[in-house]
Amino acid sequence: MENRSQWGTRAGFILAAVGSAIGLGNIWRFPYVAYDNGGGAFFLPYLIALFTAGIPILIMEFTMGHKLRGSAPLTFSRLNKKSEFVGWFQVFVSFGISTYYAVIIGWAIAYSVFAFNLSWGSETGAFLMGDYLQAGDPGKFGSFVPGVLIPLLIVWAVVLSVLFKGVKKGIEAANKIFIPTLVVLFLIIVIRAVTLEGAAQGLNAFFQPSWSVLGDPTVWTAAYTQIFFSLSICFAIMITYSSYLPKKSDITNNAFITGLSNSGFELLAGIGVFSAIGFVAVSTGTGIADFAGDGVGLAFAIFPQIINQMPFLNGLFGFLFFASLVLAGLSSLISICETYIAAFQEKFNISRTKAVAFGGGLSALISLVYATQGGVHFLTAVDRYVLTVGVGLGGLIEVILIAWAIKKVKELQSHANGLSQIRLGSWWTICLTIITPILLGYMIVLQLINDFTAPYVDGYSLSLIGPWGMGALALVIIVAAIFSKLKWKGGAQTSVNSDKEVSG
Repeated sequence: MENRSQWGTRAGFILAAVGSAIGLGNIWRFPYVAYDNGGGAFFLPYLIALFTAGIPILIMEFTMGHKLRGSAPLTFSRLNKKSEFVGWFQVFVSFGISTYYAVIIGWAIAYSVFAFNLSWGSETGAFLMGDYLQAGDPGKFGSFVPGVLIPLLIVWAVVLSVLFKGVKKGIEAANKIFIPTLVVLFLIIVIRAVTLEGAAQGLNAFFQPSWSVLGDPTVWTAAYTQIFFSLSICFAIMITYSSYLPKKSDITNNAFITGLSNSGFELLAGIGVFSAIGFVAVSTGTGIADFAGDGVGLAFAIFPQIINQMPFLNGLFGFLFFASLVLAGLSSLISICETYIAAFQEKFNISRTKAVAFGGGLSALISLVYATQGGVHFLTAVDRYVLTVGVGLGGLIEVILIAWAIKKVKELQSHANGLSQIRLGSWWTICLTIITPILLGYMIVLQLINDFTAPYVDGYSLSLIGPWGMGALALVIIVAAIFSKLKWKGGAQTSVNSDKEVSG
């Protein structure tokens, strides 16, 4: 009899998995990536990436978690004792991400309040870096910024309260509220955006295909990068979430639903964002390219400009947009935190309450660094090196380990096929053993070259912040190595198969 936590319903699991996948990047990254890489033509490499890397890895991780019934480190330990390090590496990358991800959600909370009276004024970029973040020099902490600190504390209060309640009563219950609400809010935003004057020009810029770019390898790399990061694969998240699935679960079908739902929301985000960009471009007599950006700049500098130009109810529109960012961020942050909470709970055989208090509390404490005047610069450094490099590296190691080193693809395929309506064939094995490892390796090399040759977004040299990011990544590797050498106080080596369930 299994005493491991379980999802209450299949819908609860899918909503949680979709909630993890749908995050800030779907709203502020995908639209620009598509626009900047061929518009409508980008959807071809994007869909190919989805079906040759995204969904195959998602199926693999769902199968690993379901079959081996553990957090990422425990799952890798049960696959092979020497591979536990991979799980801890992914867990601590997620830990690093959670510390600054919470701060960005805090910014969105603040901006949802600013929206009602358009407190950001007309110079939205200067307001963000100056009046709001009070950004100082890179490498220096400075004092706390109250406008960042207070929303950050609210974020952690919500997230930790959800995590304390557990999988079914906490995570599942929260996502049953967050995800439907997010979809409704964003549908309202999209409907309003597409009815604005100039929306057609924005959508034309977004969907107009430039087929000539398909011969450019960087476009294909952009597609695989977007799929890889937007689906929350190789973060230890999907392994952890799927370990809470009941014994009889359609793994492959769940993976397709999760992957396609995530892509559907990205398309919706693109329509909403570029309709709004088309409106502001027409209103101001400028070009689409002047407002097409991604990341923090799009959300907290460009979108406030768009909201300023709205003909009526612009404060409500602004609130809905930033509330959507908050909901998307919270569902993803909860999933990120669950990776290390489950790992600590199983490794040290402690209660969930203690694991949440230790893991979540420590992450919340470290996140205070990003609430200082130098916080935005530390955030940029850690995001660039820990997220991009760390997640990509963890994914490459995971796929090579399972496909080439310990050769578990056939075993996982057999387990998934025994439970799923959609059976896995040569498509899945070829993707995992050949296509994905090669493309992931190429993606990481290209990203590293770009990171060390591109200037810092605010004009500062990478030499000022690069050491902070690389130091953070090195710390992740060291801590992962230490944890992989510690003995399990739970049942790490319990025999597990599809017919026998075990406790975590």
